[in-house]
Amino acid sequence: MEHLEHEVPMRPPVIAYFSMEVGLDNAVPTYAGGLGVLAGDTLKAAADLGVPMTGVTLVYRKGYFRQHLDSDGHQTESPARWRPEKSLDPVTTKVSIDIEGRKVTVGAWRYRLKGIAGHIVPVYFLDTAYPENSPWDREITDQLYSGDDHLRLCQEAVLGMGGVALLRALGDTSIRVFHMNEGHSALLTLALLEERTAGRGIRAATRADREAVRQRCVFTTHTPVPAAHDHFPLDMVRRVIGEDRVAGLFAIDCCPESTLDPTYLALFFSRFINGVAMSHGEISRSMYPRYPINSVTNGVHGVSWTAEPFCRLFDSHVPEWRRDNIYLRYTINVPLEEIRNAHHEAKELLLGEVERRSGVRLDPLAMTVGFARRATAYKRADLLFHDVERLRQIARAAGPLQVLYAGKAHPRDEGGKALIRRIFDAAAAIRNDVRVMYLEEYDLALAKLFCSGVDLWLNTPEKPREASGTSGMKAALNGVPSLSVLDGWWVEGHVEGITGWAIGDGQNSETDAAREADSLYDKLEKTVLPMFYRKPLEYASVMRSAIAVNGSFFNAQRMVFQYLRNAYLVGEGLAPQP
Repeated sequence: MEHLEHEVPMRPPVIAYFSMEVGLDNAVPTYAGGLGVLAGDTLKAAADLGVPMTGVTLVYRKGYFRQHLDSDGHQTESPARWRPEKSLDPVTTKVSIDIEGRKVTVGAWRYRLKGIAGHIVPVYFLDTAYPENSPWDREITDQLYSGDDHLRLCQEAVLGMGGVALLRALGDTSIRVFHMNEGHSALLTLALLEERTAGRGIRAATRADREAVRQRCVFTTHTPVPAAHDHFPLDMVRRVIGEDRVAGLFAIDCCPESTLDPTYLALFFSRFINGVAMSHGEISRSMYPRYPINSVTNGVHGVSWTAEPFCRLFDSHVPEWRRDNIYLRYTINVPLEEIRNAHHEAKELLLGEVERRSGVRLDPLAMTVGFARRATAYKRADLLFHDVERLRQIARAAGPLQVLYAGKAHPRDEGGKALIRRIFDAAAAIRNDVRVMYLEEYDLALAKLFCSGVDLWLNTPEKPREASGTSGMKAALNGVPSLSVLDGWWVEGHVEGITGWAIGDGQNSETDAAREADSLYDKLEKTVLPMFYRKPLEYASVMRSAIAVNGSFFNAQRMVFQYLRNAYLVGEGLAPQP
């Protein structure tokens, strides 16, 4: 996968993939976490498969933010400034959209993703930082998830309505499918409806007009908690997008309790709707019983997330894996010593980065547990320290244990920031028995080192709040087993003692921190650590199965194939290239 500096021929896109955040490259910090990284992996897989797709997002010249942690774990932030011209190509075409009754110029930068067979997927980063715009309007596309609801709504207007306008101005008339990755881009449906009712006005839209838009839209919902979805007061919506559009919104019943819920707008206008794992699809159907919601379980881009030592191993034994990730199934025959050797190299790369950042050299022979997620309360990064004394006894009796953490808390998430401080406090309390380190500034590069270099991937969310989760999938590609609560993707990927281990009593049991902590300690003390230290080849067998069973399935190639077969319009120009 590479970014091209020069013009190359591109097949006309048929699918437009819209996402508020996209993670493609460490030099382009336009992502906050899993949603953006998933979007980037989707576009990369589309490039590999020859799918005629284009991506649309915002440029965020100040990125998300740079994370700074002091010695007590207090997080502060600074802008993640970057220069688009160093990584992206300028697009000369500009459009204008109405925001609060004024014309706002929207331009773009373009990133070209080149797949393994040479197919190009262009990704457009929309920008409002132009002299003809007011100082406030220039900053609409400045920073990801940084402002209040008013700024967020303006950003969603630029993404949805500005994105459609720009694609039209670029001559992309062949687009037949608009895929909304979460509800942030739902205003694109109003842009499509306005196209359909040109000359009549959106208020005059008929059932046939709305159905015509619905037949072109696909929606992926990611959030299993209703309160986490956007809700905008209608007075604000009227001011930002205009009275005529609000009148059109009332006609389609997506303004419950006098607010605009973009999720309902996307649900109404989509002919295919999906959650991002089997269990998340079930939860989404209970949240939105009026809508037919399917499931397409997330996947990760294999080549992007596989460490170099494992890339070489796979190239040697199953060279077809880059073209078709399903071939990773055949790694079940790779000798266990070769799995161990590749992992040892990957672990050294991670520990080398830890030493570079901290000056601390961790023990390469000690069981190293990784936990790297967005720092927010429901992910319960501190569950491991529920009973510090018991964890200390486990490390003394079962074998050395060291734990690596990483992850950012949103600047306004005080609960997430407090969670980081609790981990620092626990690390200090247990430092004589268990080495615990929290690395700041988690990004794509550090994530790859984490997911490939630790010995065990830990995941402890409150059920059922993990819609999918993809970090454990990345770990599996590199032979790192998971020890996880049965939620999200792990419900599908878990085979006890084969691909990893479950925490708790099962998928359908109630969340109980004390009981789950006991289960976590039991698995570490009685199963995982004894196997790691006393039966290393048996542990290597679990590592190998994680690759063969989970790596071969939980990848973005399979995910994009499912979208092609089940969501997108299958026909000439859409079939994957051989």
